[in-house]
Amino acid sequence: MMLTSTAIMPIQAKVNNLLPIFQTASYKEAEQKFTWLLTLENLDEQIKKQPDLIRDFEKFLSLALVEAYNENLDENLKSEQANWFLQRLLYKINRLKLFWYDALQAYTNERSIYLDDVRDRIESVWQAWELTQLDVKKIQQLDVKQALQERTDADLNPLISESKRYLREEINLDGYRLLLAIASLDGLVEASRLSRILGGASNEIQATLVRVLLEEYGNGRLARKHSTFFAQMMAELGLKTEPEAYLDLVPWEVLASINHNFLLTERKRHFLRYNGGLTYFEIAGPSIYTDYMEAAKRMRLSDAAMGYWELHIREDERHGQWMLTDVALPLAVMYPDDAWELVLGYDQEKFIGDRAAAAVMTLIQQSTS
Repeated sequence: MMLTSTAIMPIQAKVNNLLPIFQTASYKEAEQKFTWLLTLENLDEQIKKQPDLIRDFEKFLSLALVEAYNENLDENLKSEQANWFLQRLLYKINRLKLFWYDALQAYTNERSIYLDDVRDRIESVWQAWELTQLDVKKIQQLDVKQALQERTDADLNPLISESKRYLREEINLDGYRLLLAIASLDGLVEASRLSRILGGASNEIQATLVRVLLEEYGNGRLARKHSTFFAQMMAELGLKTEPEAYLDLVPWEVLASINHNFLLTERKRHFLRYNGGLTYFEIAGPSIYTDYMEAAKRMRLSDAAMGYWELHIREDERHGQWMLTDVALPLAVMYPDDAWELVLGYDQEKFIGDRAAAAVMTLIQQSTS
């Protein structure tokens, strides 16, 4: 089924009508100011000479941190706009860690002290808030090997939830295309963050992680790279295949999932948490992708419009087992005092991922109803 390149426009227009729940003029203007700051030559030096450059932006940054994460603030006053603003700022800083084959000048502030400070201020408050969403003390008391085995057994074949049923039985073509548009923010640069943890000493754990990355990257063949299959799905449905083409559609919950993984891969102290999270991601993948494939089959889409899901189901079945038996469990033995962080990473990835999926389903249902 081949659609025109403008086929996304009706959905785009509907989603634009929903965007006010995510942004206000003031936050939007503050983000635009920040985007401009990213392009300034010698940003740190310019800020030293002209502190007023960041004055207005700093006001909104401080406001957003209060509105998004202050537990004493009335729940009705908490701002979705603030979360969206903060996660977009983080994403724009974090993406500088990857190379996008664009203008070299785009990376002029890659090591800016000011950008690092903005990132750290957001992450410190946001990550503290994220930890309150889980019972960390309980996780610290678990038998790690047993906890991981029980979790992976359950997540290999989860119960059919309302969102899974909606995907399999109700989502229409517009909703499916919107799903791909949102997922493309990650799907078109898939596994890029995994590459950030591979350097260092060689052992069996590292070798397994490299093997996972190589399969995600098609063993160095662009035609077999997973992101190539994702792009083919999008092209078949008339969607733009450039990375970040649909950034403005992405809910803050999805951005938070991406930013969370950036944090864990950029800080080696969180190595166990990241690998616990990756274990969940690879274990749960086949079930999630089966929902997407069943939706595509129900709509009788072509093989090209759903080939990515079939590939992922097949390969992630292996990857999930590798991550459990050859990465997570050996790491638990290697780091007995910190092994609970593997479970924390697993549970956080599941919680943050489920939250993101729920936000995407809500947006799809609202914009295609």
